[in-house]
Amino acid sequence: MSSREKIMARVREALSVPTIRTETHEGPVIDSSYADQMVDHEPRTHWMRDPGETVEEQWSLFKELSAKLKTEIHEVASLEEARRLFDDLVNKEDWKTVATHQGELTDALRASDACAWMDTDGGYDVHAMEACQAGISECEVLIAQTGSVLITSRSSGGRSLSILPPHHVVIARKSQLVPDLAVGYACLKETYGGRYPSLISFITGPSRTGDIERTLVLGAHGPKRLSIILIET
Repeated sequence: MSSREKIMARVREALSVPTIRTETHEGPVIDSSYADQMVDHEPRTHWMRDPGETVEEQWSLFKELSAKLKTEIHEVASLEEARRLFDDLVNKEDWKTVATHQGELTDALRASDACAWMDTDGGYDVHAMEACQAGISECEVLIAQTGSVLITSRSSGGRSLSILPPHHVVIARKSQLVPDLAVGYACLKETYGGRYPSLISFITGPSRTGDIERTLVLGAHGPKRLSIILIET
């Protein structure tokens, strides 16, 4: 069998497996004949977790998945406390220059004089962005089902702010949590109608790869660290 035939066989095998409908959190049960063909010989379970019905359950799942994904979560009670936390991070991490964009939450952090600031609104130098120790952005929503942060180029300072600095810090309110991907997409539709931003991205933990000998490496194609500052109110 040629390399092309092997690849096409894998594609046909993958297409034969039905996917989960995220709006119901229900997935088909794989019959034993297919399970026997799996490499680990274990029957497949749901690919995505049920986030639960209550906000408490959804927050519990989001925090659990964030910990597994190596996302750092900092919970604060107010914007003022968020700014104090940011000052502590600047001193602890020795940040000299931080990139950010205009926004209700990011502007509160920019009141800090603990570091120099680079503004991404109105254009910026890519090399200067890469030289920043951190990038601070807002987001659209937080998704409990996958532990993801949903950002767009309109809400999060363009395309590069969440990619080029080695430490991405997202500031958000707890009210921005949604249960699953389906609701996340619905929020985008409600916000933008048919005029979606040029970039829509689901950030699920810091950048990572396991291509080489299946060894997990963080920061290979983007930020090595992802932190979320969660504001209670």
